[in-house]
Amino acid sequence: MPVPVPQLGSFDYVPETKENLDWADLVTVDLGLYHTPEGKTQLAQTLINAIRNEGFFYVKNFNISQERVNRQFALGKQFYELPLEEKEKYTPEGLDQGKFNGYIPAGRRILNLETGLRDKTEMYNIPKFNGEFPHEHPELIKKNLPEIEEFALHTEVLDPLFILLAIALELPEDYLTNLHQYSVKSEDHLRYMKYSKYSLEENKTLDNWGYGHTDLGSFTLLFRQPVAALQIRSHIDNEWKWVKPQDATLTVNACDALQLLTAGYVKSTIHRVTVPPLDQQHVDRLGLLYFSRPHNDVPLATIQASPVLQREGFTKNEFESSGNSVPTMEEWTFAKQKWQRTKGYHGDAKYRNAVILPGFAEKPYV
Repeated sequence: MPVPVPQLGSFDYVPETKENLDWADLVTVDLGLYHTPEGKTQLAQTLINAIRNEGFFYVKNFNISQERVNRQFALGKQFYELPLEEKEKYTPEGLDQGKFNGYIPAGRRILNLETGLRDKTEMYNIPKFNGEFPHEHPELIKKNLPEIEEFALHTEVLDPLFILLAIALELPEDYLTNLHQYSVKSEDHLRYMKYSKYSLEENKTLDNWGYGHTDLGSFTLLFRQPVAALQIRSHIDNEWKWVKPQDATLTVNACDALQLLTAGYVKSTIHRVTVPPLDQQHVDRLGLLYFSRPHNDVPLATIQASPVLQREGFTKNEFESSGNSVPTMEEWTFAKQKWQRTKGYHGDAKYRNAVILPGFAEKPYV
């Protein structure tokens, strides 16, 4: 049922870069083909090839109008225009221990040791609306909460992806959707994310705006925005490639939980936010994302029921191979979030190679 829509004003997208960048060659999963058996079979193969080769892919015909997306970008822009002291009222207690719902301020990470230059990245994370999480927000968000709730229910995108992946793994079609029910507690969240611009001189001292990393959940949905800065590291040749914004698409990546559940058959792709091209360094970069995660109580053990994984020899993930306890999704989430939220210089080898749980050490992804 449509919800009343308060006035938000417009959101103006900046022009795309004119620079000739080394763009990643990503495939597109067209959900317009999803509703026939033949289409499902074709898309399942397209999807599994995409997440084994590049890990990132585009999705089109996902049934979310551009108008609804534009309104969320406008809302995110207005949120970041609030005074810092107002936003900081919603910083979660326990941020250093991995808590992440609410406002995460900029400046926690040092990007350049010589100059002391810090990150300018802010986040506002909104959890599920399933009765499991408190929703305390500034008035701007509160008055738009019904619309945000309607927008954040991404089962129309995620369920088809989980079903297609299950088909590719020769599992029952509902196998993965049963691990990702909206009504069950999980740490899914919608995020408004802002990378404030640096000066041209500051950018000359930086290699990247954010270090290479993997996402910890199942799939991450990134709504199109035109500032080129996202780069991915290819599974094939380990080279960094730029991800081009494509009209009327989502950019989607596979994440750690799927890698663990498939013992590495599905690859969680390393990515980073680098310094934008020169013709876009004068603007802020506003992001709109949705992070999907399995239920908190799901053990991240290899799915033994998949004939594909059995045939291909993907039967033990890092925890199982090392004889360590397999974490639940909740344990994995907060161990990795605690590591990600560490203050200081993230280029330090001690940080980059940290053992976040027995049996799993991070790596320097650059």
